[in-house]
Amino acid sequence: MNMKKLVLLLTMLFTLSPSLAWAFDYGYTSNGYKYVKHKHYESSYQRAWCSMHNGVEEYENSDRTRVDCLTDTHAVEFDFANKWAESIGQALHYQRMTGKRAKVVLILEKPKKQMVYYWRVFELGKLHDFDVEYVTSAILQLKNGKCPYMDCKCNKKKNKTKRK
Repeated sequence: MNMKKLVLLLTMLFTLSPSLAWAFDYGYTSNGYKYVKHKHYESSYQRAWCSMHNGVEEYENSDRTRVDCLTDTHAVEFDFANKWAESIGQALHYQRMTGKRAKVVLILEKPKKQMVYYWRVFELGKLHDFDVEYVTSAILQLKNGKCPYMDCKCNKKKNKTKRK
């Protein structure tokens, strides 16, 4: 890809960011810090996908970093759509550490609104030679909005203590 096309692609990918704030649900900490809220833990998506692909969850590398899922062919990093850029660096590091091909699995909680993040990673995957796919909550096989993993956020009781 020539430099002109690369600059155009990167400009297109990054200028869309501000207009996509509606793609996420936000919460605020007691200190006023903003964060993205998720219905299920990343580990629930990771567990479902990794078991379907006969992978090893949380494989520890020699530098003590952990691959979310190591399969026979891939070192896989899972992340929510809002952390799309971070997922690329981690996957490439895991590829270097394991000798297996890097793969990013992006978690799309609102697929129609968040697909733009998948396409960002997909285009960069083509450019830098790593694999990309996405999952939605369908992989969790929800029943009444709850996933089968009892340690998931969706199965935890909410602590509603009142502040004075």
